[in-house]
Parts: sequence; C-alpha cells; structure tokens
Amino acid sequence: MSNTQPVRGALLWQVVIWALFALVIAVLPYIFTSSSSISMMSQMGVFIIFALSYNMLLGEAGMLSFGHAVYFGLGGFFTLHAMRGVNDGAWSFPLELMPLIGGLGGLAFGIIFGSISTRRAGVTFAMITLGIGSMVESSANMFTDFFGGESGISGNRVLDVTLLPFSYGPSVQVYYLIGAWTVIAALLMYLLTKTPLGRISNAVRDNPERAQFVGYNTTIVRFMQFSLSGFFAGVAGGLFAIMFEIMTAPNVGLVQSGMVLLMTFIGGIGAFFGPIIGAVFVTYMHTALSGFSEGWILYFGLLFVFMVMYAPGGIAGVISAHFAPWRAGLMHRLLPGYALALVPALLAIAGLVGVVEMGYQLSLAYDPSQPIDLFYMQVNATSLVAWLVALVVLAGGIAGVLAAARVVRARWADVNRAMATTGEGT
Repeated sequence: MSNTQPVRGALLWQVVIWALFALVIAVLPYIFTSSSSISMMSQMGVFIIFALSYNMLLGEAGMLSFGHAVYFGLGGFFTLHAMRGVNDGAWSFPLELMPLIGGLGGLAFGIIFGSISTRRAGVTFAMITLGIGSMVESSANMFTDFFGGESGISGNRVLDVTLLPFSYGPSVQVYYLIGAWTVIAALLMYLLTKTPLGRISNAVRDNPERAQFVGYNTTIVRFMQFSLSGFFAGVAGGLFAIMFEIMTAPNVGLVQSGMVLLMTFIGGIGAFFGPIIGAVFVTYMHTALSGFSEGWILYFGLLFVFMVMYAPGGIAGVISAHFAPWRAGLMHRLLPGYALALVPALLAIAGLVGVVEMGYQLSLAYDPSQPIDLFYMQVNATSLVAWLVALVVLAGGIAGVLAAARVVRARWADVNRAMATTGEGT
C-alpha cells in the first residue's frame, strides 16, 4: 500500500500537467485574439512537435543529426500532394488526418535513410545526416514534379472532406487543429520515453558499450528511434503544410535543420519539456527579431554560443537546477545575486544590440548616415560618439556581469552547503 501511493500520486500529477497543457492551448486564442498572435501560436505548436521529434534523436538516443528537416519537409510535401489529390477528386481523405500522411512519409524516408545512417554513431552519424540533408535539398531542383522547383508547390486546405463541421479556412480553426495534434503527438512521444525502447535508447546514449555487452543491438535501437522520430517530424511538416498551404526547397534544407537544433538545445535536452520551451521561445524571438533587425540570425547564433558555454542544459536545465533550493526554502539566498546581475546584463545586451545594429546600418544601408531608431532614440551609425557610447556600455555591462557572477557563485556554494547539511542534496 505504501509503495503504490507514491506511484499513484506521481501518475495523478502527470495527468494534471497534461490536462493543464491542453487547457492552456485551448484558452490562448481567447487571450491573444489578433490574427498575428494566432498565426504565431500555430507555428509554436508545429515546432513543438518538430523539436520534440528531434529530441528523440539528440536527447533520448544521443544522435546529433544535421538533416532532420528532411523528414519535416518531405512530410509537408506528401501532405500537400495528398490535399491536392482530394481537391482534384482523385481520392477522399479528411483534412484532420492529413498530418498522418506527412507522418507516414517521414517514417518511410526515416526507414530508408536511417538504415544507412544509424549503422554509425557519433561524428560519423552526424556527417552522414549532413550529407543526406544536402542531397535532398539539392534534389528539390531536380525532381520538380514532386518538389515544384524553386517556387515549390502549393495547395488549398479548404477540403470538402472533414471529420468535423469546420472549413479550416479561418486561422483560429487551423490553430485548434494544430493544437490538438500538438497535445496528441507530445503525449505519444512522452509515453514512448516510458517504454522499453525509450529506456534502452537512454542506455545506448549513455553507455553504448555496456548496452551492447548486456545483449542489446545498439544499431537496431538507434534505427527504431530514428524511424519513429522521422514519423513525428513528418507530422509536424504536415501541419506546417496545412497552415501555410505551400512548401519549398528550404523546408527540407540545412537552415531548417539548424533551426530545430537551436530550439532543442536552447530549450534543453535533459528534460522532456525542454524542447517545448525552446520551440516557444525561438519561434517568438524569431517573429519578434525578424521584424526588428536584419541581424536576427546573428542574435540567435550568439545566444546559442552563450547557452553552450554557460548553460549547456538549456533553459530547462536552469529551471531544474532551482528545484532543490526551492524545495529547501533557500531561494531567498540566490535572489540578491540575480538582482545584482540583472542591471549589468541588460546594459551588456543594450550595448551589444547597439554595436550590431550600427554595424548592419553601415554595411547594408543605402544611406548609412540615415539615423536609426534604437531604444526609442535616433542614433547615427556614422557618429564616432555613438560607437564609443555603445562600446563603453557593452564593456561596462560585461564587467558588471563578471563581477556579479562571483557573487552568484558564492551564493550557490552557500546554498549547496546548506542543502548538504540538511540532506536535501543539490
């Protein structure tokens, strides 16, 4: 009885979390009602599935892939062709299940390419996936009947065949379709982590030699995980095709593969909810920054480097690290250090943005002397004073962050000692 109660409590807690996840998705359109917000939230749902499918490779099985967009993009292309077939009267299939077409397409090519790439591990596997991604992207201009060439292919998501009485023309209806698939796909991928395959994949990730020694075929384990990952990536691609009604060659390309790697790593591969956080964060920042600056890719690159160097566990890792101090009631010891680091961190960010934006203005603008709007001020990129101010703010912010970091480390050491004394652990 005493052993079953904690298990039931943990199961109930998981049910509550998933119910809240579904509830949040359901109520968001009532909070953020603009069409741009609904479109952005729909993209978040698509990329949550895509990032979680990538985490099946990197986080669960330790496979670093540089070509995961292949299965995302091919799933989208298959879905669009299926939608066009329904519109032409060639066959009948409900729109709500169209992402399954994309999933089966991703699964089929996951089996084909996975049978080759998963025979190797580590750097060799990564290079094989890079080659496959480059090959498929370059093939888009060769097989124009399927890929549509440079212009891609387009379709119409408003079909006569649906399971529910919706046309899926309005964006909010598409949002709820994507939201439903997001909950279903995320839940299935979570349950997969609890299966023997999920546990064995973790063993192959952590110690492939020991897993092989006790009798598991590590190649088969990697292959199965790779193929299933391709299925869920194809589902995400199918939803992407339904949302935008167009697919082009870059959707199977290396930039898309790099973006999902960025989402997964920034969110954190050590926890299941990490890629969800990463997909939401990167999608929002992409939407916000791309309208603000032409150098948004540079900002993402700098953020990625920062996360790799100072927070390799991603955002989820940072959150998880604070669970123990929170339970021990010691968070109040950490907050002053964080407050001390906040101001210089904001100054460093402001200085960096100033340097980057003025640099882009000088290199890309037709008239570099034209002032730019920066932090509600008019800044002239050709002014030496403006550059000196930006550099001084950047340098001062970095110096302040480094000084505050010593305080934060000292407070963490104090908290760890306190938890060790009380037996809470770190």
